[in-house]
Amino acid sequence: MTTAHPVQELDVQPSPLALLLLGRDADPRSERGVECPGDLPSPSDPDLVERARAAKEKLGEKVFVLGHHYQRDEVIQFADVTGDSFKLARDAAARPEAEYIVFCGVHFMAESADILTTDDQKVVLPDLAAGCSMADMATAEQVAECWDVLTEAGVAEQVVPVSYMNSSADIKAFTGRHGGTICTSSNAKRALEWAFEQGEPSTIKVLFLPDQHLGRNTAVRDMGMTLEDCVLYNPHKPNGGLTTQQLRDAKMILWRGHCSVHGRFSVESVNDVRARIPGVNVLVHPECKNEVVAAADYVGSTEYIIKALEAAPAGSKWAIGTELNLVRRLANRFAAEDKEIVFLDKTVCFCSTMNRIDLPHLVWTLESLAEGSLVNRIEVDPETEKYAKLALERMLALP
Repeated sequence: MTTAHPVQELDVQPSPLALLLLGRDADPRSERGVECPGDLPSPSDPDLVERARAAKEKLGEKVFVLGHHYQRDEVIQFADVTGDSFKLARDAAARPEAEYIVFCGVHFMAESADILTTDDQKVVLPDLAAGCSMADMATAEQVAECWDVLTEAGVAEQVVPVSYMNSSADIKAFTGRHGGTICTSSNAKRALEWAFEQGEPSTIKVLFLPDQHLGRNTAVRDMGMTLEDCVLYNPHKPNGGLTTQQLRDAKMILWRGHCSVHGRFSVESVNDVRARIPGVNVLVHPECKNEVVAAADYVGSTEYIIKALEAAPAGSKWAIGTELNLVRRLANRFAAEDKEIVFLDKTVCFCSTMNRIDLPHLVWTLESLAEGSLVNRIEVDPETEKYAKLALERMLALP
């Protein structure tokens, strides 16, 4: 006979991160958010397109809808302009008459739009859970700790931070406070050249945040550095996993971050598509791994990819290493010109957080605004905005 023992309840409290991932909490200083008040329309509602059109028409010039290239077609059809993150933020700033900026993208993009627009404009993100895994890989606390490590190593005064546009407002503000600049995938080389001009080039170091691959590819492919000039700072290891000597010897201190979409592409993907499609041109984004970039025929930003395909001759074949929504849209657009455009990887891979912006969220947002209810506003605090804008203005001043 067994004796029944009372069940002991363990006093285990879930961590803030666990609550966040479970959707039971929110972190205003993170790229992720989980609250979306109000009832969303059903995705099966056959009137969604008409409802979105009617609400947008009712708002008129009060609303300006921005659509990132990686958005679904169902959302892009309602965008007043499309583009990459920085182009869209600048487009928003150029429309001061628009009271509402609805940013169909992810959280850091909406933050940048808020920084660059007027105080009277209100930036709205249709789903607060539309974050960016890359931007999440560098928190303000982690980067502050990294700076302490650089200070203890005696190299902080030689370090110029260069942060990718795909970073939170907090990281942009850190960059501004420490004399650095922001870059895009289009002007990363010029941003690094500027950084090395901020002192004796032989002594200057760059802390590149948060995408290691863009930093490494730009340094090695575009500026003639070697892989040995680059070290990888891991925020989850003591001292970033680096010795003091490694920090002193390095030219590029790369943050251990990456894009979950572009990081999936491999050399095997490149070899496979070349075997399947003779004569194919492989064109990849510089957020891809260094070995993938080295194996490709062409490398460039989202805007570069679009322009390259526009200029491509009829009958040419292309394998594109970037987000699937854009690749599929380009394939459909240029099919009539007999341009064969395929996704570089056999595995379907959308940007999962970007795809959180769907038609039900957009309809809910537009209808709420049309009824006078401001929802999901993205607002950067004045102190953060001040220094983030300083870093952005340094980039805008680059020749």
